[in-house]
Amino acid sequence: MLKVYLSGEIHTDWRERIVAGAKGLEVAFSSPVTDHDASDDCGVAILGAEDRKVWHDRKGAQINAIRTRKGIEDADVVVVRFGEKYKQWNAAFDAGYAAALGKSLIVLHGPDHAHALKEVDAAALAVAETPEQIVDVLRYVQTGALPAAADA
Repeated sequence: MLKVYLSGEIHTDWRERIVAGAKGLEVAFSSPVTDHDASDDCGVAILGAEDRKVWHDRKGAQINAIRTRKGIEDADVVVVRFGEKYKQWNAAFDAGYAAALGKSLIVLHGPDHAHALKEVDAAALAVAETPEQIVDVLRYVQTGALPAAADA
């Protein structure tokens, strides 16, 4: 069973596309909490309210870090998605953490981010532009099969 951690942007369906495309492969997926409000508010919901937003955010970030660290450390492959709309500083941090642990890193982003992410891309073993390319990488890693279009 290949363990894959799906990190990064939470505003599009890229995770669902990868999971659906990987049906039939021996892959177990994990990810951070993708409910934005739950992720932001978990610290105060669990440990109590804060008067200042900075401490509210810090509590949430620290609790989320427990899940993120465990997911990355347990993964065989870490996929990090950088979306178009927002700056994902946490995604860059996750990519760096995965690289520092020697994890197989796959980065997913559009061509507009290629220059800004050149150092992150250089640490990755693959850089993809679509979730379907991620599925093709996972299929190739597990089975050695190339995508159908590559056979033509």
